[in-house]
Parts: sequence; structure tokens; C-alpha cells
Amino acid sequence: MSEEKKGVVLTAEEKRRQRARSVAIAWALAALCVLFFVVTIAKLGPGVMNRPL
Repeated sequence: MSEEKKGVVLTAEEKRRQRARSVAIAWALAALCVLFFVVTIAKLGPGVMNRPL
């Protein structure tokens, strides 16, 4: 039982590329969230702020 299971060991270059992919995915997700927000606000129109009290 002295054997250790190390799994996949990434090189420094592979770690850098993985981080770059993660950052790109995060930016794409943030851009989609902003796009959905803008489209929702545009569809609601300016009348959404004129609510009766």
C-alpha cells in the first residue's frame, strides 16, 4: 500500500493553457450575462420605470 495514485500531472505549459481557457470561458459567460440583461431591459422598454404608486 505504499504506492500513491498521482493521477494526471500537468506541466507548467499545460497549466498555463488550462488557466487561459478558464479565463476565456469566464469572459464569455460574463458577456452572455450582460447581453441577456441588456436584451431584457430593451424588451421591457422605458415604460417599466413608470409604475403607479
